[in-house]
Amino acid sequence: MAKDQTKPGVKRVRRLSGRLRERDWRAEAWRLIAAPRVGWGVVVSIGFVAVCSLIAFWAREQPLVSVGRVMNETRTVRVPLEIEDRTATEQNREIARRRTPFVYAADVPALAELQTALENLPKSLAAVPSLAEVDAGIRERFGLTPEMLAAIQREAVDGEPSAAWLGRVRAFSASLRKRPLLDEQTWQRSVQEGLHSTIKLVAGAQSVSVPRGDVVNADDPVKLRETVTAMAREAGFAGPLLDLVTGLVTQKPRATFRYDPAATATDQAAAAELVAPVKRRSPVGQVIFTRGEVLDPAKFELYQAELRQYLRALSDPGRGETWKLWLRRAGLMLAVAAITLALAGYTGLFCHRIRRNPARMVGAAVLLAGALAASALATAASPGLAALTVPTPAVLVGVILAIAYDRRVALAFGSLHGVLTCLAMDQSIGVFAVIVTGLGATAWTLAELRDRNVLFRMGVITGVAMAAVTIVMSLIERPIGPEVLHEMLVDAALAGSGALLVAGATLFFLPTIERIFDITTGMTLIDLRDPKHPLLRELQQRAPGTYNHSLNVASIAESAADAIGADSLLTYVGALYHDCGKMNKPEYFVENQGAGPNKHDKLSPAMSLLVVVGHVKDGLELAREFNLPRNIQHFIESHHGTTLVEFFYHRARVRAEQAAKAAGEEEIERQIPDEFEYRYPGPKPRTKESAILMVADAVESATRSLAEPTPSRIDALVRSIANKRLLDGQFDDCDLTLRDLSAIAESISRSVAAIYHGRIVYPSGQAEKRA
Repeated sequence: MAKDQTKPGVKRVRRLSGRLRERDWRAEAWRLIAAPRVGWGVVVSIGFVAVCSLIAFWAREQPLVSVGRVMNETRTVRVPLEIEDRTATEQNREIARRRTPFVYAADVPALAELQTALENLPKSLAAVPSLAEVDAGIRERFGLTPEMLAAIQREAVDGEPSAAWLGRVRAFSASLRKRPLLDEQTWQRSVQEGLHSTIKLVAGAQSVSVPRGDVVNADDPVKLRETVTAMAREAGFAGPLLDLVTGLVTQKPRATFRYDPAATATDQAAAAELVAPVKRRSPVGQVIFTRGEVLDPAKFELYQAELRQYLRALSDPGRGETWKLWLRRAGLMLAVAAITLALAGYTGLFCHRIRRNPARMVGAAVLLAGALAASALATAASPGLAALTVPTPAVLVGVILAIAYDRRVALAFGSLHGVLTCLAMDQSIGVFAVIVTGLGATAWTLAELRDRNVLFRMGVITGVAMAAVTIVMSLIERPIGPEVLHEMLVDAALAGSGALLVAGATLFFLPTIERIFDITTGMTLIDLRDPKHPLLRELQQRAPGTYNHSLNVASIAESAADAIGADSLLTYVGALYHDCGKMNKPEYFVENQGAGPNKHDKLSPAMSLLVVVGHVKDGLELAREFNLPRNIQHFIESHHGTTLVEFFYHRARVRAEQAAKAAGEEEIERQIPDEFEYRYPGPKPRTKESAILMVADAVESATRSLAEPTPSRIDALVRSIANKRLLDGQFDDCDLTLRDLSAIAESISRSVAAIYHGRIVYPSGQAEKRA
């Protein structure tokens, strides 16, 4: 075996290098772990896993099937089950209700009046000599004849009713209380309805049950007379008195009882409650429903009961099977944790705006968890609308993230949220395909949100795509049949309408989305670039030179942003407002002075510095006053970065040297101002767009000082300014590359050269512009 020929010194160096690399790796790992944003990320991830796991636990334990739909799988009974047969129980209870006697309440005043009239009749007529002397009303009411009058008078003893008379009247009255006289409609209902053989008569606090056939139709004169005559005869009336009593009741018939629906319903409910539930046993392995079968209410009820009993059995410690439930929940939690880890990994690698801001981490977690909860609740409430309630929240998440961040983030987060949704609600790969299709369609159509038509177009295209994929996946996954074809079309319509709903909700809540995520959409930027905006109108009126300068800078910066693929609309709008602070003191800026004197000639360099630098602070105050978005405010605060105010620094330096010239070299060094004091306060540009504005602003101003702005001189000036800003560190806080800077310089050179192109000198000496 060959010996290692490496020298001992080299070996020691290699071992030492390995140890240093190991220490560097450990230090780097510890630095990452100790970073505050990592701690926030861990906390947010743990909370997200806990919340989403609870949602998944709950959703998985809900009966997410709907009556009337075709089942996609076969389900059997997993535990012995004894459930109430609600149909049979309700049938028995309905029979009990029908067998409950109807309740009739007595017309107590009418019965009492009838009894009193009969009892007092002998007393009233005892001293009347003839029928002609009887009151006409009494004659008509009782149908009195001379024979009846004589018979009545014989029942009077010393002017009072006889005991026999009173006994017969009371017996007759008691019969009337047991033989109810009913009106025509009530009598018909009592004869036709129900299975009862008796009825319940209630008179005050007393009640009595009598045969159902004892009811009398008061509107049937023949039957009424027969019944009343029989009752009067049973009470002891005969001869003329029998005719008198019968005539009193039948002359003007009046119902003595009325139907009491409230009391009848109470008795029926009480009878139904006494019916014992009918139980039905379902052994283990019994089929609840099969694939391709339309779910009916009875099988749905069995499925619900079996699911509850199964979960109850698994949760019962006495059965010793709780480990099965918790093992399944542990699997769900691990799956949710894996999805969360994928979300965290993507965020850490590719989504710096979320990774660097704990508030954005929390916002993204709340958005995803809230969408999952909304989907689970809506689907559990209406399983028949699952084609709408399952994919729509996931697509909404994608739309919001595409607007708030970018389309790649929307696709990644939306797809992982789709996996989480399908996992939580036990959905098939077909549903996930619908979600991914919706996310892809929204990402494709939301390249730039500049008007409302973009959202409308997004809703239509996404809806059509989701509906088409719903149909395709239904043909692949579901059992084919007439009912399924109908459901397939309904589900496709629901999925498509979900996309339209997302578009409408996005349009309605767009200002809220912009405010929560601190973003500015193209629609808002279009409104801000309108020359009629109040702040721009004020800038035009108070500082017209600055406004024209801003227009030129905006045009130059917009072309440069297009050259490197940056947001040209945002750059243009930011350039329009970047110098708005100059309107507070417009006369101190050269573009607004015209041919008049320069006010800085009367000020010290330090005072001039305060005025010039102050336009940044003033611009920020105006931006906040007019509610400009924060990313537009960043253009105002960073368009000078921390650059040196060279003109006034040079003036201050010259004056300091002149003032201290006689004091010697040491005094000159003390009098010369510090360069740091003559720099803008910053911050430096943090985006490519604001960096473009910094270069374009400086170039547009500097070009005006060129005596002959030829293309070559302009190009040299542009590259000089760009390199100067680069070497000064002004681009350190943004992700601008050297290639980007070169493309920006080239674009700005072309744009500025086009603005300051040469003119033809006419004989009159006048220069005329040519298009």
